[in-house]
Amino acid sequence: MLQQINIKDLAIVSTLEVALHSGMTVLTGETGAGKSILVDALGLILGDRADNDMIRTGCDRAEITAIFDTSDLPAVNSWLTEHALDDDNQCIMRRVLTRNGSSRAFINGSPAPLKSLQQLGEQLVDIHGQHAHQSLLRREHQRQLLDEFAAHSALCQKTATSFHAWHQAEQKLTSLQESAQERGARIDLLRYQLNELTTLQLGENELTDLSQEHSLLSNSGRIIEQCNSALNNLDDDENAALSRINHAHQALLEFSDLDPGIKETCELLDNASIQISEALSSLRHYTDNLELDPSRLDYLDRRLQAIHDIARKYRVKPEALPALLLQHQQELDEMDYADTHLAELEEEVNQLRENYFKQARSLSKARHKAAKKLGQQVTEGMLSLGMPNGRLVVELETLADEKASAQGIDRIEFLVTANPGHPPRPLIKVASGGELSRISLAIQVATASCTQVPTLIFDEVDVGIGGGTAEIVGRMLRALGTTQQVLCVTHLPQVASQGNHHLRVEKGTQGADIKTALAELAGDARIEEIARMLGGIKITDQTLAHAREMIEQPPTAAS
Repeated sequence: MLQQINIKDLAIVSTLEVALHSGMTVLTGETGAGKSILVDALGLILGDRADNDMIRTGCDRAEITAIFDTSDLPAVNSWLTEHALDDDNQCIMRRVLTRNGSSRAFINGSPAPLKSLQQLGEQLVDIHGQHAHQSLLRREHQRQLLDEFAAHSALCQKTATSFHAWHQAEQKLTSLQESAQERGARIDLLRYQLNELTTLQLGENELTDLSQEHSLLSNSGRIIEQCNSALNNLDDDENAALSRINHAHQALLEFSDLDPGIKETCELLDNASIQISEALSSLRHYTDNLELDPSRLDYLDRRLQAIHDIARKYRVKPEALPALLLQHQQELDEMDYADTHLAELEEEVNQLRENYFKQARSLSKARHKAAKKLGQQVTEGMLSLGMPNGRLVVELETLADEKASAQGIDRIEFLVTANPGHPPRPLIKVASGGELSRISLAIQVATASCTQVPTLIFDEVDVGIGGGTAEIVGRMLRALGTTQQVLCVTHLPQVASQGNHHLRVEKGTQGADIKTALAELAGDARIEEIARMLGGIKITDQTLAHAREMIEQPPTAAS
């Protein structure tokens, strides 16, 4: 709900603070006093284009602030949270105009683009009158109104869900079909590569074993040479280590009983002799079994070369070739399954498409039924509002299959006519602002139970009407005020007297300066204002009595 509007240096307003309440609030005043400034200010808050001529003469900037209570508006709070603008069930929208033509906007203190003001404003305030951004003029909003009026949101959701499921599957199918030719070429390549990798038959640890064996065979001649040299140094001549250790052991052995130190040394020499003997035995056995095998070495050279060549070809390390073989095999298996998957996906797309159109046709049928009922109710409202030849038709056009959407298969538009013999035309093309306001009022009354916008502004909806029709307009607005906050700019006492609250715009002068002020009326002050609207230059006791009667009479339901 709109709680307060603050205006500074806009048009002829110096400073204006307006506190608003629930129910129906009427705004009255002399012609030219500036009643529409409040509506214009709200339009700027909702994202209307600004003109620096709107800034008060002699000022460099104008500022408008609107404060909303969002405690009962979960959709608005969700939007604010989604955009990181939430502030404990309150929404403060501010617009600043500067003389250089720039404009800045803020939501709960954070800078915001005009698009955000528009998106948020559409959920908070709906202005009815000669305003281009009025939501009722948009076909999308007309469709939403019809669906909400018919109370089939669940059917709408099913239709949207089935549409998205169908199109997601269709996109997968299209992608699979477009890649069919590329897939065939890829399959041929994979089969060639798999054949090459399979023919190589590289074992998991084979590369390590081959490398170790190749290194050994490559160095076998030098190894044999060094082994023989070691044998000679250890045992094969008189100066060999084993012979010299044995001689030393024998030379010291006869004194081992005389001195414990010599005995210990003899034991060490004996152990050394035993270990060298064992080393000689192992080395002779190793040398006897080590052979020079040029043919085996040649095989290892060719095998390792083949492995490295294929690794370079596929741009991987040689040890990664077994994993590459497995990867290619898996990809080929998936490719081979693609044709089967394609057939299954085609069947799935057809089933999803059939399901969507089944849902969409059910939604369309429900819409046609609701459209007739809504058209009748709005037409009755137009007749009550002084449009004896008025008629509203909710037109539904079935779209071609390729134009079907998540919203269904219907193109929905509100068509109206106000004159006999004239065919209904789109609501957006209605020329008369007064007619448009009354038509909008009739639509709002018919759909009052389903609209989600909490604040409705009616800017002189009573243009061109009077008498009993004006009273009906007032009753309708008061009835709307029981479910939503209504602000009505009016010049008719029959409408003004129906308000729950009454504001009067007053224009005055302060020196050479023109200023506009706003007063909340109650009691005698309100009676005098209604009397002014009823009477002429002189207000009589009879006029005051009539005004009192209009205000004090109990409200009746709109008819």
